[in-house]
Amino acid sequence: MPLHQCLFILWLIALVLGLATTANATTTISQRFKEAPQFYNSPDCPSISSIEFELDEGEEHIFCSDEAVHVAMTLDSAYIRGSMAAILSVLQHSSCPQNIAFHFVASAKANASLLRSTISTSFPYLKFRVHPFDDSSVSGLISTSIRSALDCPLNYARSYLANLLPLCVRRVVYLDSDLVLVDDIAKLAATDLGNSSVLAAPEYCNANFTSYFTPTFWSSHALSLTFANRKACYFNTGVMVIDLDRWRAGDYTTKIEEWMELQKRMRIYELGSLPPFLLVFAGNIAPVDHRWNQHGLGGDNFRGLCRDLHPGPVSLLHWSGKGKPWARLDANRPCPLDALWAPYDLLHTPFALD
Repeated sequence: MPLHQCLFILWLIALVLGLATTANATTTISQRFKEAPQFYNSPDCPSISSIEFELDEGEEHIFCSDEAVHVAMTLDSAYIRGSMAAILSVLQHSSCPQNIAFHFVASAKANASLLRSTISTSFPYLKFRVHPFDDSSVSGLISTSIRSALDCPLNYARSYLANLLPLCVRRVVYLDSDLVLVDDIAKLAATDLGNSSVLAAPEYCNANFTSYFTPTFWSSHALSLTFANRKACYFNTGVMVIDLDRWRAGDYTTKIEEWMELQKRMRIYELGSLPPFLLVFAGNIAPVDHRWNQHGLGGDNFRGLCRDLHPGPVSLLHWSGKGKPWARLDANRPCPLDALWAPYDLLHTPFALD
């Protein structure tokens, strides 16, 4: 083959590889968002005092303060609209919004600069950090589930918060991106974890707990003994208060990974990142009032049909399930409760009046 043809082929190969690398590393956000109002602390809010941890130059004390409310959320282009609404709802209903530190977890392959810019444009005053999550750390452990959205590696980032967030962060409130708060998050963050609980979440003991695992699991005598001496109940992992010190001390990330490794060898569950949490924690979590996770508003994982609220007071609305309020609103097929999400939607539409 002539030299010039060899060089041309090599150039084409390099071009294709370069384009593939760029495509994998780029995050595109097609939507534009409005700037949110700024919210201020009430007079009786605690001040974020000096702390014993040594901070890098330019770092703010709030990111290591026990007096701050630390909130962790994942961040990606697919759910950015939901994330923006969730952030706004947290700030709007907080009595001390300036004392909230947001810890966003994004794929290491994502364009972190674009994500930061998107958040900063709508929330110029927000105190936040973006922590990169190496998808490869979990992608090899993920088994296919009943809905493809549940198989995204970022959906498993909640299992790695203790490794991703600074060691000085001792307690964090984890929130999914498909929810809004209508109450002060400081109340949730102050949940009593007792002397030993690693996490707190609303429990639903009326749910059919056995349905979260396969007949293969329950037919194994050794596996079914996992829940012996535990009053195991279903809980939703989209809203959790986590003691990161206790998580790190107990190496709970490894415990979750061990169940995921077993799942790769024999199918013991169908639902993505939830069952490993149930296997490790169900029956050993601190309770939280159901008002803090009115979940299931997105319907089931197949059709996403409309659902009503559970009986009782409401502090947090959660569109877990297939149906997301922004998608249903855009399709002009909203469910009645989607109207409760709409006021927090910061999407800049062509006809919006600033």
